[in-house]
Amino acid sequence: MKKLISGIAIAGALALAMTGCAGGGAGGGGADDGVITVGFAQTGSESGWRAANTESMKTAFSEENGFKLVFNAADNKIEAQIAAVRSFINQGVDAIVIAPIVEDGWDDVLQEASDAGIPVVLEDRTVSSSDDLFASWVGLDFKKEGVTAGEWAAETFGDTATKMVVLEGTTGSAPANDRAAGFDEAIADTGIETIDSQTGDFTRDGGKTVMEGFLQKYGVDGIDLVYAHNDDMALGAIEAIEAAGAEPGVDIQIVSIDAVKDGMQALVDGKINYIVECNPLLGELAAGLVKDVLAGKDVEKKVYVEDQSFTQEQAAEVIDDRLY
Repeated sequence: MKKLISGIAIAGALALAMTGCAGGGAGGGGADDGVITVGFAQTGSESGWRAANTESMKTAFSEENGFKLVFNAADNKIEAQIAAVRSFINQGVDAIVIAPIVEDGWDDVLQEASDAGIPVVLEDRTVSSSDDLFASWVGLDFKKEGVTAGEWAAETFGDTATKMVVLEGTTGSAPANDRAAGFDEAIADTGIETIDSQTGDFTRDGGKTVMEGFLQKYGVDGIDLVYAHNDDMALGAIEAIEAAGAEPGVDIQIVSIDAVKDGMQALVDGKINYIVECNPLLGELAAGLVKDVLAGKDVEKKVYVEDQSFTQEQAAEVIDDRLY
C-alpha cells in the first residue's frame, strides 16, 4: 500500500485506538473508549442497490462491531458530499469512508484529510485523484460488468442490425464511465448500433423519463435493445415501454446491471432479458479495511468483489434466497 499518511500519523492513530481516544489527526471525535469513529459519505438514496449498500455499511459500522458511524447521504450532489467530508475532518473522526458520486474534483478535500492524519477508504465508486490520497478502495469491477453485459448482447444479436438505446448512470461517475466502456468494447464488430444515449441518474423515474423520450423519438419499432446501467433505470424503462403498448423483453429487449430484487423479479417475469450482478454488500469488507489501516497493517490498494450474471432461468433458481 502506498503511504497515505506519515509514520507519525499512523503511530498517533494506533495510540488513540489503544487508549480508546477517538479522533484522527484533526483532534478527537468524542467517541467512547475503544470505539472507532467513522464518517461515511454516501451518494444518496437513488436506487434499491444504494439502499442495500447503505444498510450493509450501517450494519458493519455498528456499535456492536466497535464503531461510531457518522452518516451523511448527499442526495447525489457532489458539493454536498465534499462538504460532508470536510465536516468529518473538522469533527476529528478516526477514518472516513466515501462512495464518491463522481470521479473528479476530490484532490483538495482528500489532501485535507491526509494533512489531518485521517485515512480514507473508498467504497463502491472510484476517484481520479492520486492513489496516495486514499488508503484503499473496495468495490466491483464496473468495466468487467459492462463487458459481461455486452458479451450477452453480442451473442444474442450478433451481426443482426440492432438499434440500441442506452440509459446511462450519473454523468461522470465511475460505474457510468466504466460500464459504458466495457459494453462498447464487447459489442465492437457486431451489428449493434447505439442510436441514442442519455443519463437517467441511476433512478427509476429518470429511466422512465428518458425511455419515454426515446420512444417518442424513435417509436417502438425503432428500438430493439435497451442497455441500462442499473436495474432501477431498467425498471423505469419497462414502465415506459408498457405505457407505449409494447411488451418489454419481447418487443424491446433489455440488459441491465445490479441484480437487486425488483430487477431479478422482472428478469424472472421475462421483462428484462439479462442481468449482470453488482453486489452492494460491501460493509464488512470496508469495516475490515478501516480497522487494518488504523492498526498500521498493509492493505491492498484495490479490493474487488466478484459478480455473477443471470439469465431468466438462473434468476428463478436464486431469487428467493437473495439478500438484496
